[in-house]
Amino acid sequence: MQIPLYQVDAFTSRVFGGNPAAVCPLEEWLDDTTLQSIALENNLAETAFFVTEGNGYRLRWFTPTTEVDLCGHATLGSAYVLMKHIDRGQTEVAFATRSGELRVKRDGDRYELDFPSLAPRRVDMPAELIAGLGLEPEEVWLARDYMAVYSTEQQVRALRPDFTKLRAIDMFGAIATAPGREVDFVSRFFAPSRGIDEDPVTGSAHCTLTPYWSNRLGKPELQARQISARGGELLCRMQGDRVSMVGSAALYAIGTIYLGD
Repeated sequence: MQIPLYQVDAFTSRVFGGNPAAVCPLEEWLDDTTLQSIALENNLAETAFFVTEGNGYRLRWFTPTTEVDLCGHATLGSAYVLMKHIDRGQTEVAFATRSGELRVKRDGDRYELDFPSLAPRRVDMPAELIAGLGLEPEEVWLARDYMAVYSTEQQVRALRPDFTKLRAIDMFGAIATAPGREVDFVSRFFAPSRGIDEDPVTGSAHCTLTPYWSNRLGKPELQARQISARGGELLCRMQGDRVSMVGSAALYAIGTIYLGD
């Protein structure tokens, strides 16, 4: 069996930036063990698989260690592959996912993702989280992920997390964020318990970051930057109970996975 493989750098306009995702179009679903093995072999933050379903597609995402409920950059990568390489006439695609329907629209080289808002609530500071991040924030919030809010961009840049300590916390991931010097806010994202020490650009984290910063800054549209080593740029908008994220993508590679007869 042979499976097409695309590797796409998402939330960037250039190769070697943003967040790399593997995208595998399938004619029909393989068993979950095989899907997880492919994701582990790819060893990227996420591998996306999709099959045609009705007028759209069924989309699933896997880290090297587990299937996840929501992923932004691999959704962008999948939409990019569909609209740039499989059906160039499409300008909008709909994905059925564990998190409901996610739609992506294309406007030139920009892609707009329609995702659910995951608004956080403020919580007490878990000692384990502070120990793992290595610097106490101003406040901590919680949705799917913990979100540590710092006062300056430099504090977020300077974090050197202890991934062993973060891995022991019962959470999906940890967001570190602060006001940006050149953008509305910056962030970093850590999910060592899911096989991702630091994620380069995390669309799903912006489902929590956007409602928080929109409320704090009093504006519905925000410029965001994830300040990982690779870095990435997003334009985020609040739209009721949904979050819109706009970004670009760049193709790195096209190949074939061989699974034998």
